[in-house]
Amino acid sequence: MLIVPRDTAALRLGSATFGPGNFAVMAIVNRTPDSFYDNGATFGFSQAWDRVEQVVAEGADIIDIGGVKAGAGAPVSEAEEIERTVDLVAAIHDRLPGVVISVDTYRAGVADVLCEAGAHLINDAWAAADPDLATVAARWGAGLVCSHTGGHAPRTDPHGVTYDDVVADVIAGATGLAAQAVAAGVRTDGILVDPTHDFGKNTYHSLEVSRRLDELVGTGWPVLVSMSRKDFVGETLDLPVDERLYGTLAATAVAAWQGARVFRAHDVAATRQVLDMVGAIKGDLPPRAVSRGLG
Repeated sequence: MLIVPRDTAALRLGSATFGPGNFAVMAIVNRTPDSFYDNGATFGFSQAWDRVEQVVAEGADIIDIGGVKAGAGAPVSEAEEIERTVDLVAAIHDRLPGVVISVDTYRAGVADVLCEAGAHLINDAWAAADPDLATVAARWGAGLVCSHTGGHAPRTDPHGVTYDDVVADVIAGATGLAAQAVAAGVRTDGILVDPTHDFGKNTYHSLEVSRRLDELVGTGWPVLVSMSRKDFVGETLDLPVDERLYGTLAATAVAAWQGARVFRAHDVAATRQVLDMVGAIKGDLPPRAVSRGLG
């Protein structure tokens, strides 16, 4: 396991630098017709661009663009995934140069084209199912998300999965991939680790990972969490996707308090407020307008 000293743990993506205590919101923009939450609301380019402008105005630091539904569904070829995403990546790069562009893909061929178009981060949620992703990130100087799926293949759901200690498995898997990425030439300050809630995990596992997230934070690698409206929230509260916001925000606050750094979210404005409040309570962010009791 490769440990990164905390004084060198700044995360650099594109022109942006995120230091410890500087929470970043990663806004989800799906170029898919079958996404689990918005059912294709941003599949068309104009709708996707409207979404980009909205989330930037709401405080997003990173835009995460995906062209393939994470779960089971119709097969999507590499060519189709590229066609769905490359125009939006290029447009953000040209029109919003200060915004960090992330691409949610597990395919090295797709990542290569999208990095050439301007992407700064490869968000690999499937734990190096394609081992060439690290090589692509190194070639373009891009960042890389190193995740944990317990060995599950892309777009598959867990069935009867067990771990002796799920958190230990997450730490070993994600930091092991981080070490491999460094060996492949990926910038140390561009690597994040993601426990990957729900992927290769049942709800008990995802709750345990959330409860003990500080152990993953303690490795020194910047931690990304992607919890927005996921099944572990829905099953915990027995709620459908469109009623999982409050549960997601509670999980977000717990993760932020334990030291997670990047938060992948559908609901950007609400997530930004939660993170700013946690940051202020922790003493990392000053309150914006104070008058009470000062006069």
